[in-house]
Amino acid sequence: MFTIGDFARYGRVSARMLRHYDAIGLLHPDSTDPATGYRHYGGGQLARLNRIIALKDLGFTLQQVRAVLDEEVGPDELRGMLRLRRSELEAAMAAAAARLAQVEARLRSIESEGHMSADDVVVRYVPAVRVAELTGVAGGYEPGDITPVIRPLYEQLFPLLGRAGVAPTGPGIARYEDAPQGGGAVVVHAGVTVSAPVGPLGDTGVTVVELPPFEAATVIHRGPMDGVLPTAQALAHWIDGSGYRSAGYAREVSLECPEDEAKWVTELQEPVTGG
Repeated sequence: MFTIGDFARYGRVSARMLRHYDAIGLLHPDSTDPATGYRHYGGGQLARLNRIIALKDLGFTLQQVRAVLDEEVGPDELRGMLRLRRSELEAAMAAAAARLAQVEARLRSIESEGHMSADDVVVRYVPAVRVAELTGVAGGYEPGDITPVIRPLYEQLFPLLGRAGVAPTGPGIARYEDAPQGGGAVVVHAGVTVSAPVGPLGDTGVTVVELPPFEAATVIHRGPMDGVLPTAQALAHWIDGSGYRSAGYAREVSLECPEDEAKWVTELQEPVTGG
């Protein structure tokens, strides 16, 4: 038997916490001295304590923890629950990190207002290009809407091209257009340059299309596309201040796309008129 102090030390918790667990019926001591009120715990109770702490640390309330333990969940089932909860927390952390990245992108955009040099933007003729692409729909044009759609499309695209025996002949090209249903939804085209004939690639779901030529205001963005906002807004300021008018969504041409997203180099090609 252990005193409450020793049991707390072995369990890596505080004695105060153990007293609270006793008070709410979550973990009673093995015995309590009727004369002194001292609590004593058995070594076997460490297993229940470990379950309590694991569930609590994963975000379960103490009431939920008690409900789980009172159902006498076995180790395998408990492990499955913990893995599921861990996945949920990891997804929440990823979402929070993405939101933080967007906040940082907004701050960079604010800090860089009016600082883009005319030398950073090049207005040029973009020739016609043939791309093989997959298409999806995003709820909006914010990076938080686009990224969860375009990443899976690109993950599917290249294996499907391999299955069809088609090899890319140039950079990836992502393009966007308003969705027919409106409401701010955006059609996302995840493509890559190819020389295959125009039309469907068998039953892969991939379509080869010929994109027409256009005049574009272009600028280079360096780093992950989740942080493209400052570059895109700086381009918008330049277009507005140079007498041009935007004629649609900018294309995103992947010039360099290594595994480290911080080293990505992407050209934004925004169609323009006037000037």
